[in-house]
Amino acid sequence: MLSVDTVQIPNRSLFRQPEICEIAQVQPYVLRSWEAEFPDLGVAKTAGGPRVYRRADLERVLRIKHLLFVEGLTLAGARRKLADEQHTASADPTPLDDLLTNDMRERIRHLQRALRELAGMLARQPGTTNGHGEFELAAPSPARRAPAAAKKSPAKTKRK
Repeated sequence: MLSVDTVQIPNRSLFRQPEICEIAQVQPYVLRSWEAEFPDLGVAKTAGGPRVYRRADLERVLRIKHLLFVEGLTLAGARRKLADEQHTASADPTPLDDLLTNDMRERIRHLQRALRELAGMLARQPGTTNGHGEFELAAPSPARRAPAAAKKSPAKTKRK
């Protein structure tokens, strides 16, 4: 029986339905029924477009298959077990500080500064200088136009 550990998953981030079915060795109707039971399984790429699956979705499909066919759980039991596993995993998260290197921290600080500068530029009124004497782009102001009747050429008069 296949499990997440024994299946070779291609090194890609997105998969189409036929690929998921082939890797997990399930029929498309089985996958669709699991999607009905687990609504967050799979992502619609576009409205009306084909469903695509993330790598995490594929791993979840393999886990669901294991719970159903190896452990003998029902869909409701598998849903509860997955919820329990997810709750336990999120109960003891690794602090973000332990995952970040000094280089990553510096990059984040640089990105924060750049975003603040961008927000400041966007908050200014169009047409103002940026404090460095440089020009800034501004939307053109609507020109005053003469009424439509004034634009028409005068009517020619008939000579008798």
